[in-house]
Amino acid sequence: MNAFKKYSFLLIFLLILLPFISLYLGGWLSFLSYLVLFALVPGVDYFIRDSSNPNKDEEKWLSKDPFFKYLTYLYVPVHVGILILSAYLLSYYSFTWIEWIGFTLSIGLLTGGIGLTFAHELMHKNSKLQHFFSKVILVCVCYGHFFIEHVKGHHVRVATPEDPATARLGQSLYQFLPKSIVGSFKSALQLESQRLHRKNHSVYSLHNHFWWIILCPIMIATLFFIYGGFSILAFYILQSMVAILLLETVNYIEHYGLERRKLNNQYYEKVSPYHSWNANHWFSNIILLHLQRHSDHHTYGGRPYQILRHMEDSPQLPSGYLGMIILAFIPPLWRYVMDKRVLNYRAERIAKEVCSIDFTNPASEV
Repeated sequence: MNAFKKYSFLLIFLLILLPFISLYLGGWLSFLSYLVLFALVPGVDYFIRDSSNPNKDEEKWLSKDPFFKYLTYLYVPVHVGILILSAYLLSYYSFTWIEWIGFTLSIGLLTGGIGLTFAHELMHKNSKLQHFFSKVILVCVCYGHFFIEHVKGHHVRVATPEDPATARLGQSLYQFLPKSIVGSFKSALQLESQRLHRKNHSVYSLHNHFWWIILCPIMIATLFFIYGGFSILAFYILQSMVAILLLETVNYIEHYGLERRKLNNQYYEKVSPYHSWNANHWFSNIILLHLQRHSDHHTYGGRPYQILRHMEDSPQLPSGYLGMIILAFIPPLWRYVMDKRVLNYRAERIAKEVCSIDFTNPASEV
């Protein structure tokens, strides 16, 4: 990784300014963040790809470079500050309803698209401090249970019928959303109940993580209401809803139509790069901490974002996540683009496995 790419991750903090710049411009320009992220970014992605991977020596020093870790730490107070500053601006200045909606939706785009990407990166680390930072971001959008379900549920059951966060072939985004949102919450409850049972703790004890998952957003909402009344409470709830919608739409994209086969022993095949969609688009990968190198992430869950690799043999998206989100909201267009890619990839994988069979060895099989 060269210095240009390394410091390109700082572009994230420039994007954070967008909602506030758009609010200053006023009127319909309060939606400027959406134009930049869903038009400019996919446009740049169309022209600039990045398939480069670090070699083994580069991986060693990149993994130890404190810049990447402290970048994730720096974002946490910025995230909290965004919400506080937003509440202040909406309380003390007069805005039209168009400006209020545009700004609130833009903040949700920020807390969901960037904030939850940082939370996702931090939850996959081993330190309690990083886990705490992840939880802080998650409760700011009322989605604390994602911390439990994503690592212990989704990463174990991905690309199987048991995973509510894996979209099936032919399933529209609008069919997927209730299944994933409700199913993930139920899964988190079940996983937490099992953890408490293993440790001989009551579900009513303070060891139950659902206390903070539920109470922290209520406390934040109460503080916002006390500070600014129903308007600021509505701001907090609406930006959370946008953030959750964005997260679940990305979940829809990441594994659409991909399946792990069930083996003879009733277990599923091991998670591999075959089970996640990959995207090598430069701009969106920078602002999403290489999340689009999702095939490598699911194969090696603890791998830091700065050394995630592009995997050529994994299924490839035609655009970055921001471009794919637009398609996902239009089911006929999504299916036209993606269904044939799923079927073609399945056929290619079968063909590769058939070609790898040693027909002189009766023990070999697909």
